[in-house]
Amino acid sequence: MRRIIVCLVFIGFFTGASVVTVRAADGGTTPSKADNEPVAKSDESTKTAAPEDERPAVESEMQELRDLVQSQAEELNELRTRLVAVEAGVTASKEAPASTAALPAGIFQPSTSAAIASVSTSQNSMKQGAASDQNEHKSPLSFKIGSAEFTPGGFLDFTTLHRSTNLGSGIATAFGSIPFNNQLPQAGLSETRLSAQYSRLSLKVDTHLTESTTLTGYVETDFLGFQPANAYQTANSDSLRLRLYWADLQHGKWEVLAGQEWSLLTPNRMGLSPLTPDVFVTLDEDPNFQVGLTWARQAQVRVVYHPTGNWAVGVSAENPQQFAPGSVVYPSTFFSTQFDNGSGSTSAASSATNTAVPNLHPDIIVKTAFDAHPAGRSLHIEVAGLLRSFKVLNDLTPSPTTNTITGGGGSLNVNYEIIHNLCLVANTFYSDGGGRYIFGLGPDVVVKPDGTLSAVRAGSGVGGFEYQTTPHFMFYGYYGGAYFQRNYGFLAATSTSSCDGVSGFTCVGFGFPGSANTSNRAVQEGTIGVIPTLWSNPNYGRLQIISQYSYLLRSPWSNLSAPGNPKNAHMNMVYLGLRYVLP
Repeated sequence: MRRIIVCLVFIGFFTGASVVTVRAADGGTTPSKADNEPVAKSDESTKTAAPEDERPAVESEMQELRDLVQSQAEELNELRTRLVAVEAGVTASKEAPASTAALPAGIFQPSTSAAIASVSTSQNSMKQGAASDQNEHKSPLSFKIGSAEFTPGGFLDFTTLHRSTNLGSGIATAFGSIPFNNQLPQAGLSETRLSAQYSRLSLKVDTHLTESTTLTGYVETDFLGFQPANAYQTANSDSLRLRLYWADLQHGKWEVLAGQEWSLLTPNRMGLSPLTPDVFVTLDEDPNFQVGLTWARQAQVRVVYHPTGNWAVGVSAENPQQFAPGSVVYPSTFFSTQFDNGSGSTSAASSATNTAVPNLHPDIIVKTAFDAHPAGRSLHIEVAGLLRSFKVLNDLTPSPTTNTITGGGGSLNVNYEIIHNLCLVANTFYSDGGGRYIFGLGPDVVVKPDGTLSAVRAGSGVGGFEYQTTPHFMFYGYYGGAYFQRNYGFLAATSTSSCDGVSGFTCVGFGFPGSANTSNRAVQEGTIGVIPTLWSNPNYGRLQIISQYSYLLRSPWSNLSAPGNPKNAHMNMVYLGLRYVLP
C-alpha cells in the first residue's frame, strides 16, 4: 500500500508537470525577469493563450486525478479500521504481531498518530473487559499486596449437640468408646452441649511467579485444640489449633505440595486437589465426620502429575505413627512405650510417649484420580495405595534385637451424579496395618508372644447420597462401618492362668476372649441430615442450618462370649449447627 501511495504522489507530480508542459507547447509564454511582470499575470496570459477546445480535456484529466486520490484516501481509512479490529483481536488472544508481516494480506501498519491511538484504546478496552470477568469470580474479601492475592475464608459455627448417652468427648464424637448399657453412670445419663469451637478461619494466598508457574499458600484453623480442665467453668477457653498449613507450587503439569494437609489417602471430590472443599469428609456437623471414613491431617510432601485436564497421579510421603490403643496387650511392658496408645490424658504416663513414638520411615501413599462427565453427569473415580513399616526393639531374646514388618492397604472411591444434583458416594478401604487411618478405632499391629510384630487386618467404608434438591436445600445420608480382625497368641504363664480355655497361658494381642470391651470388632454409624440455606448473597456470604441425626453401634470382641454382658453399645446423636459462611 505504501508503494501505491508513493506512485500516486509521483503520478500527481508528473501529471502537474505535463500539464504545464502542454500549456507551454500550445503557445503560452514563460515569464522572465526581463518582463518585470508578476508570475500570476504570466500564468493568466498562459491560460488565455491555450486554445479553448483543449481546456475541457485538461480539466477532465485533473478531476480524474482528484477522484483517484479521494478513492485511495477512502480505501486507506477503511484499511486503518480493519487494522484496528485485527490488532484488538490479537490483543485479546495474547498473540500480538511482531511486525506488519504477521498481519493478514492487504493489511498494513498505520503510521499516523490517530491510528495508533485507536489501536491503544481498543487494547485497553479488551484488557479492562478481561479483568472485569476475572473480578466477577473473585471473593469480595480478596485483596492484593504486591503481586500476591489474599483471600480470607471460614465460617462462624454455633453447635447444639444432644447425645442419648454421656460420651463425654465434647462435640467431636469418640466413636470407639461408646458406653455399654451397664456402664454407669455414663449409660444412665444423656448430655447436651452448646459450643462455638467448630468455627473456622482460613487464608489462601495466590501468586504467579511466571506465566506457567503459580504458588499457593493456605492456612486453616479452628478452636478444637486441647482444652484445660477448667475450660467450661467461666471463660470457656477454647484453644486455637492448626488444621492445615501448606504451600503448593504448580509448574505446567507438575505440582509439589509441602506442609500439613489432608492425607492423600483421604477421598477427594475432584481430582487430587488439596483444598478442603474438594476433599470428601461428608457434610456432617460432627467434627470427627463419619465412622468408616479413611482420613488424616498430617505433615507431608506430595508430588502430583497431571497428564490431562481430568486425570491426576500423585505420591505422598507422610508423617507416620505406630498405633496400638490400650485394648492391645503386650508380652512385656517394654513394648508399650514404642506405640502410640491413643490416650489424650495429660496426666497419663503415655502423654509423653505418644509424641515420642519411634518410626522407621514416612508412610508412602500413591493415588490416581479420574474425572469425567458422561451424559453430562459428574463422575469421580480414584484408586489409592498405602505402604507402611513398623519396627520395635525386642527385649524377650537374650540379646535385644529389632523386628521390622511392612504393611499396607488400598482404597477405591467413587462419586457419581446419577441424576441432576443427586450424587451417590462409595468409599472403601482394606489394609494390613492401616488401623490409624480408620480414625484409630483399632490397632495397626500387635506384638506376638515371641516379641515379633504382626499386622492387624482391617477394613472400612462409607456409602451414601448427597442431593441438592433446590438452591436452598441439601439432603444427605450416609452409612459407614469399620471392622478389625482379632489377632492374638498364647504366652506361657502360671498354671492358674487361662487363655481361650487353655490353661497355663495368658493371651497377648488384640480381640482375644476376655479382652477389654474397647477391643472393637465393628463400629457402625447411620446418618441422615438436611442443610437449609436461610439466606445467601455473593457479596456477604450465606447463613445455613446444618442438621444431623446419627445412630451408632459398637460391637467389641470380648462381650461375644461373656454371659450377662450386652453384646454391643449404641447411642443416638442430634446436631444442629447455625453457620454463617464467609463469601
